Amino acid sequence: QVQLVESGGGLVQPGGSLRLSCAASGSIFSRYAMSWYRQAPGKQRELVATITSGGSTNYADSVKGRFTISRDNAKNTVYLQMNSLKPEDTAVYYCKANRPLNPIYWGQGTQVTVSS
Repeated sequence: QVQLVESGGGLVQPGGSLRLSCAASGSIFSRYAMSWYRQAPGKQRELVATITSGGSTNYADSVKGRFTISRDNAKNTVYLQMNSLKPEDTAVYYCKANRPLNPIYWGQGTQVTVSS
């Protein structure tokens, strides 16, 4: 069992930055691939970034060069550093943990609003 708690969301002006955190508890965090997804009002949830248990990363084209995903296995935490934020980045951001042959776990989400 894995419990995920996101934090760090808020209101930021266009061009600003935020760092989201997702703290995990319960199971062996280091063995899980961790991902950030987001869901804007009226839209489907979309993948933003993934970091594997080995540290490899992958990003949606819309955030490449602006967002950075990282993990600290000692703290059981995954981060999403978001720079040069745009109004279209406004969404609820969710953390996901998964590994083969195990259930998928989701956090409760944190709201990010980019507006002047």
